[in-house]
Amino acid sequence: MARVLIAGESWINASTDFKGYDAFPHAQLEVGATPLIEALEAEGHEVTHLPSHAVATDFPETLEKLGAYDVVILSDIGANSLLLHPQVFAQGRPFPNRIKLLAEWVRQGGGLAMAGGYLSFQGFQAKANYHGTAVEDVLPVDILPYDDREECPEGVSGELTGEAHEVTAGLDARWPVLLGYQRLTAKPDATVLATVESRPLLAVRTEGAGRTLAFASDISPHWAPAEFVEWKGYRRLFHQAVTWLAGSAE
Repeated sequence: MARVLIAGESWINASTDFKGYDAFPHAQLEVGATPLIEALEAEGHEVTHLPSHAVATDFPETLEKLGAYDVVILSDIGANSLLLHPQVFAQGRPFPNRIKLLAEWVRQGGGLAMAGGYLSFQGFQAKANYHGTAVEDVLPVDILPYDDREECPEGVSGELTGEAHEVTAGLDARWPVLLGYQRLTAKPDATVLATVESRPLLAVRTEGAGRTLAFASDISPHWAPAEFVEWKGYRRLFHQAVTWLAGSAE
């Protein structure tokens, strides 16, 4: 059992309905992390979800606080949310650099994963902006300096490389359809476990005493449609991923 912190993978929708002369504004919190949370909890992992709007204020700012977790998963949350605590942005006061802190935590034995999305890796219009950061240094992939999305509305399937590994043990050789992914390049010392259109879809790496994983597509819609989320291998894949990241392979 791993103690897992999932940061991101939520958003607030704000819209206005126009009904003749009258307008009705409304907002709603949407959570995309639910399939992953349910899959991990079903396998006995202890999961804490930090929604996107709470990351800037509540993401751990010390190695001691990060030490409460075995695995951190960043999903659809940009670098700014980790860098710009309100103490920095609103008050102009110093605060720990949580991007650099994550990298140090990994080197001391933590397990870090990043899943794809519009605010992952470099992201939509490069707004995720992890290129050139300390997080990129420890991940198993190099990140492009510009918008790295590959939209695949026709659907594409991931395939195992044949590399034997605890993360992919027992999974189908060909995976259900995905609707997009990030264009990534594997680091020379990374192990690519699955590809999509000949690019890395799933890669792992060790860094110091820690372990890292990159999943180039999403954990929920829109890039991960029902065919992928409801696939029997979804739960197995991410259970085995966090188990390996925590350093406690079954």
